[in-house]
Amino acid sequence: MSVSAVAADSSVCAPLAVLGRDVTVPLVTGGEVTYAALDYAASAPALQRVWDDVAAYAPYYGSVHRGAGYLSQLSTDLFENSRVAVAEFLDCREGDQVVFTRSTTDSLNLLAAALPADCQVFVFETEHHASLLPWRDARVTYLNAPRTADQAVATLERALADRDPSPSSQLRSSRGGPTGPALVCVTGASNVTGELWPVKELAAAAHAHGARIVLDAAQLAPHHPVSVSELDVDWVAFSGHKLYAPFGSGVLAGRSDWLREADPYLAGGGASRKVARRTDGGVDVEWHDTAARHEAGSPNVIGVYSIASACKALTEAGFDELVARENHLIAKVREGLAEVPAVKVLSLFGDDAPRVGVISFVVEGWNSSHFAAALSAEYGIGVRDGLFCAHPLVRTLLGSDPQTQGECGAPEAAPGEKSLNAIRVSFGAGTPDEHVERFVRAVKELVADGARWNYRTEDGRCVPDTTGA
Repeated sequence: MSVSAVAADSSVCAPLAVLGRDVTVPLVTGGEVTYAALDYAASAPALQRVWDDVAAYAPYYGSVHRGAGYLSQLSTDLFENSRVAVAEFLDCREGDQVVFTRSTTDSLNLLAAALPADCQVFVFETEHHASLLPWRDARVTYLNAPRTADQAVATLERALADRDPSPSSQLRSSRGGPTGPALVCVTGASNVTGELWPVKELAAAAHAHGARIVLDAAQLAPHHPVSVSELDVDWVAFSGHKLYAPFGSGVLAGRSDWLREADPYLAGGGASRKVARRTDGGVDVEWHDTAARHEAGSPNVIGVYSIASACKALTEAGFDELVARENHLIAKVREGLAEVPAVKVLSLFGDDAPRVGVISFVVEGWNSSHFAAALSAEYGIGVRDGLFCAHPLVRTLLGSDPQTQGECGAPEAAPGEKSLNAIRVSFGAGTPDEHVERFVRAVKELVADGARWNYRTEDGRCVPDTTGA
């Protein structure tokens, strides 16, 4: 089915119920309007189902693991059953571990801390900083931005074929490739363009050259099913707050060997199986070899349970229906923006590339912060502006060098000049049609008529100037 056909299909499912759908916000021009939350790529609103599940459990909240009381035992069961639910959601393999963390960033830093000695890491410069920056103790090869999905696979294959062998290991990897361990880190869906990456093909290329691969699914898991088994990735990481579960938890799931052999990510209670005092005054520690090895401290049982609840809710809603609805919204936004010549949508792989509900763009003659501020203050629409924690990618797409954005009340760039930052609109399973329709109308009105209010820069942000109000 074409995108246009999806847009015309009135049979797409209704949006899922989320918190905040009836919240009203004041407009600087007077009155109030229902808030249009179009910043899902940063944090998605909580699903009503998740909130209800957490509220039902809250009176029974107790300590997790080792507690003798009824509420502690109930909370422990809830925590461990949540681990099972997440493994099912991800279609994990037998023997895979599900480790609970604070976020995608935390998950990837955990994996970075667990890399074998002399591991070589390959990462595209197009990654979010969460997957671009954690590999400080490894030998890192940064790959140039590809302009097609096929080029991404070819770029990785060339880099892996040319990689240096480990200086300390003469053993072949477990995948049968060149000497020394290697890891590829890749996003499933770009947090800037929304474009889907060829994860399965990249995984096959990695494995063919004896490397492993970790999938940053922060922007993929809320929109599409993620099967560890089908994609054949070694690990997957994602955050609860992007999966409609905003209680401070994340997931790292996948192969257990590197995690089991690494020092605990955090040293403390829960990670240790046995601690004994030595005669010389020190201590001997026996660490767990399960997921608990990297979950020291009191677990965030509410955050973990909220992720499991979201996983179940999305599965029960049906990803086929959710994807169809999201394509319907994507078509509305893209077709609306295409009618505004001053708008340029950013893309790596081109207009026909499959994508999730994340779209970034620039408006000729407009400062991006000014435009986003006007959408909020005058239309009650929440979007994001800037470089989206993906600075190399956005600068590549804009063709700009690192610079400081100018004052918000003046155009960022004269017609024909390069923009410095971009605007991002993002949506998902809880977004009603009205929100994206209001967004498209607002873009057209701002481009045609300009802002109706004056704005100024405050603490680096563009805000309405209310000094004379």
